[in-house]
Amino acid sequence: MTYLAKPKFHHPELPKNTLGYTHRDYEGSVTTLCAGCGHDSITAAIIEACFELSIQPHRVAKISGIGCSSKTPTYFLGNSHGFNTVHGRMPSILTGASLANRDLIYLGVSGDGDSASIGLGQFAHALRRGVNMVYIVENNGVYGLTKGQFSATADHGSKSKRGVANTDNAIDLVGMALQLGASFVARSFSGDKAQLVSLIKAAIEHEGAAVIDVISPCIAFNNHPGSTKSFDHVREHNIAVNRLDFITGRTPITVDYEPGTVELVQQHDGTWLKLRKLAGDYDAHDRRLAMDFLLKHQDKAEIVTGLVYLAPKAEDLHDHLNTVDAPLNSLGEKELCPGKASLKEINASFR
Repeated sequence: MTYLAKPKFHHPELPKNTLGYTHRDYEGSVTTLCAGCGHDSITAAIIEACFELSIQPHRVAKISGIGCSSKTPTYFLGNSHGFNTVHGRMPSILTGASLANRDLIYLGVSGDGDSASIGLGQFAHALRRGVNMVYIVENNGVYGLTKGQFSATADHGSKSKRGVANTDNAIDLVGMALQLGASFVARSFSGDKAQLVSLIKAAIEHEGAAVIDVISPCIAFNNHPGSTKSFDHVREHNIAVNRLDFITGRTPITVDYEPGTVELVQQHDGTWLKLRKLAGDYDAHDRRLAMDFLLKHQDKAEIVTGLVYLAPKAEDLHDHLNTVDAPLNSLGEKELCPGKASLKEINASFR
């Protein structure tokens, strides 16, 4: 994979946070995703959130799996720790890293294919164990790297690029996160930067398993038949001496609407998303009511966005395991091998 480094030169008057860092200090390599991809908007939101929180980049560990979404950590926090795992295995790698060093902020970046299909079991166990992490799902409903097949989150009845209707039921990762015991559950839209930045900041500050499902349109594979912007249409009406394949640049899709209202957002292919932003008086502390609320508006074909659930008293995996305050990777031989007397005492406690 080719990475394009950004020039280090920048304007001396760029805004700085309390650490003296600019936005450029939270950026990574130049993106190689399609122009207008919703994933790049999520990257920008993560950069903004870390800038506003004045986070030291070296305190962050970003871990991802496989897919367009899992490429995005390359494009933010270039001075942080990072690890790109195999398909669907991000949560277990992150769990191990978190147990070894609890002092880092863990950002798990995944996609609907990475988390809702091959990694569904990993998604489930990381949340039920309460791993202290921010789990961001960049959800576009398709497998972008393998040319747009339906993913497990594609809505029943939705049509593919070829006009084929999806006959499978969709997996709702927000509903699953609620059932599995995640202590912070939210959904957002990549084009709603104000909401998404706030949710990411809150999730980073949260102690426990925080999940943000971000609807992020794929501009390459939302080109259904009937669209004059589709590749097939262009080829049929193009007189060319050779056949070239390219992805046209699109402008990012953004929205700005009030809490408690519904907004219709048209996608690049002419289809529509129906978003409902949670009202200011919504009670986010009742898990059962949150699940009922999701199902109620799912029947209306509305995508609920905002902080869906926040546990009144959250715990993480370290609390459950009663680990020591010191990061485990800092313990020496004296602590790890305390001698025969200590081992005898431990064995006696199990009798």
